[in-house]
Amino acid sequence: MRLLSTLTLLLSIFLFSCGKNDKAKAIDGKKIFRYNEAAGITSLDPARSRNRENIWACNHLYNGLVQMDDNLKIQPSIASRWEISEDGKTYTFYLRNDVTFHDHELFPNGKGRKVTAKDFVYSFNRIIDEKVASPGAWIFNNLDFIEEFNFEPFVALNDTTLQIHLSQSFPPFLGILTMQYCSVVAHEVVEYYRNDYGNNPIGTGPFKFKMWDEGNKMVFLKNENYFEEDDDGSSLPYIDGVAITFLKDREVEFFKFLGDEFDFVNGREGENRDNLFTPEGKLKPEYQDKYDLQVSSQLNTEYLGFLVDEDLDIVANSPLKKKMVRQAINYAFNRKQMMTYLRKGIGTPANAGFIPKGLPSFNDSIVKGYSYNPEKAKELLYAAGFPNGKNLPEITLFTTATYVDLCEFIQHQLIEVGIKTKVEILQPTTHRELISRSKLNFFRKSWMADYPDAENYLALFYSKNFTPHGPNYTHFKNFQFDKLYEMSQLETNDSARYHLYQEMDKIIIEEAPIVPLYYDQVVRLTNGKVKDLGINALNLLTLKKVKIEK
Repeated sequence: MRLLSTLTLLLSIFLFSCGKNDKAKAIDGKKIFRYNEAAGITSLDPARSRNRENIWACNHLYNGLVQMDDNLKIQPSIASRWEISEDGKTYTFYLRNDVTFHDHELFPNGKGRKVTAKDFVYSFNRIIDEKVASPGAWIFNNLDFIEEFNFEPFVALNDTTLQIHLSQSFPPFLGILTMQYCSVVAHEVVEYYRNDYGNNPIGTGPFKFKMWDEGNKMVFLKNENYFEEDDDGSSLPYIDGVAITFLKDREVEFFKFLGDEFDFVNGREGENRDNLFTPEGKLKPEYQDKYDLQVSSQLNTEYLGFLVDEDLDIVANSPLKKKMVRQAINYAFNRKQMMTYLRKGIGTPANAGFIPKGLPSFNDSIVKGYSYNPEKAKELLYAAGFPNGKNLPEITLFTTATYVDLCEFIQHQLIEVGIKTKVEILQPTTHRELISRSKLNFFRKSWMADYPDAENYLALFYSKNFTPHGPNYTHFKNFQFDKLYEMSQLETNDSARYHLYQEMDKIIIEEAPIVPLYYDQVVRLTNGKVKDLGINALNLLTLKKVKIEK
């Protein structure tokens, strides 16, 4: 089987390499960054930038008030500076006056007009407009509709000054404003195209929309009027364009990468990709001169969740309502072994709390999680009234097909300590729906950050966020946790807020409404011609500073 796979790989590389000449001629003399989106792109409207594929594409085309650097620090974008009121409820942004939209026939003389504060008022109001039905409307749940400004939370004081009024302090708000939902759009273009705007985008970003052959290819070209410069005063971006294809087969995508038809691949899944790596996850020596491997922590925690609301019959009649049983499950399996054999070293065993590596508040010397200790698991089962698992009813772990091998690994190790476990596979949509309706009391889940602040993770355990109206899938309720969470909402000092986050994470570990499995990683491969491609824990693809050597 391995021989056949290798032969197929070599043949495919040869065929793809021989067939790429015509495509190379089409971009002869141009520096085009080429990558594939197997899942496709559904819209280029930032109001629809819910999934990664759309987010990446919109990031090439648009800008917001602020942006995130690769260290997850907030940096200026269209806003050159900002002020936050003492009570943390009023944000005032001062805009650059040299930012223009991409050229379009709807603008005077077909030239992109200047961006003003009113454009942001329009763009933000559009996100919360029920008729638009943006999946990002939640980001502005904390607005204050005050009488002083005619009950408008977004106010253009003049062309270059914007104010946003919040109903209460929310320190992560600047991070939320870096999301693609908060990109500025031109009202005349949106209103002209209406529901078709997502196919005819006009932004301010480093690249401008050229064409979209749905299901085949999408092309963006360099924005010659882009406002950002590098540290030496040279205009950005450096490259001439971006070409995105939509091959659904990830193995074919990888062959084309090896055949120099793509400059970049995201992720390491797939048998043929593994041929390039050592068991430790490094590039084999023979490939190190040809390809570059990028690895970073990713703000994504994979976990198992327990429904812990004893007012629900499904919990009241389950042994999982006992904290010691949940703690025993946390001790009963080997996370390090799981990562080595099932994840091939991609990711970090979650031996701390729910907050993942990559966030500044992560500290595994302060928040101590669970290590592999089957004897401790047995002691906890004994203390819970189930010595060696005697009289402990069988439990069912619900998952999807993608994670069945991981769940079966855990299942086998739970059985070894006396916890009889069954794994049941559900369709992804069914799995999500049943979790949101509190119909599963033991399930696999993951949480990927929307913005780089641990509040994004801890909100999953705030008692006012019970599903289906919030992300508290476990229905966890703890008075001390809620008190700390509410205190953190008012704390503007980062160090003090991080301390509160860590105290909350300790409570989660002690009460065990979840089983942290691992903290994920961003893994990327580029060919040797690509230079200065950054990487970050949000896995955002930013191309404005990328260089391509011929």
